[in-house]
Amino acid sequence: MATTCRIRSPHDIAELEANYSTEEDCRAYLARLRWPDGFRCSIVSGSVVHTDGWAGYTGIAAKGHVHQVSVVKTSKKKASDLLPRVHRVVSLLKRWLMGTHQSAVSHKHLDYYLDELTFRFNRRRSNSRGKLFFRLAQQAVAVEPVTYDLIVHPKSETAAN
Repeated sequence: MATTCRIRSPHDIAELEANYSTEEDCRAYLARLRWPDGFRCSIVSGSVVHTDGWAGYTGIAAKGHVHQVSVVKTSKKKASDLLPRVHRVVSLLKRWLMGTHQSAVSHKHLDYYLDELTFRFNRRRSNSRGKLFFRLAQQAVAVEPVTYDLIVHPKSETAAN
């Protein structure tokens, strides 16, 4: 069943600026548009959620899920056997960074590298490569370009606008 938006959109720029003058106001508006009935976890109740031992996952069982914890440091098994999918993604990331980028990756550009890897990983089994290029071209036309200067000096660029 499709969710219908019950939130009235601003009619002009003056109304937009009056109602959503801060970033927090904009975020709250967009969240209400995306999740009008509030955010709901997409994991089906009763599912097994397999994680490492990070303390941030402690509330999983309270949400009605079976929480299976595997702590790599205290286990006799290898990490690739305990959490094989996580291990595969991290291995692909390391191989991609060392191969494609020759390990010359700066911390300040890491978000952009991870975005690219996510794009590639999510489309690795696509049957329609032509459509991927078409969607990429659509995105390139629809979005303002991110200049090298904006990547390197994000604060100075936003201060100038």
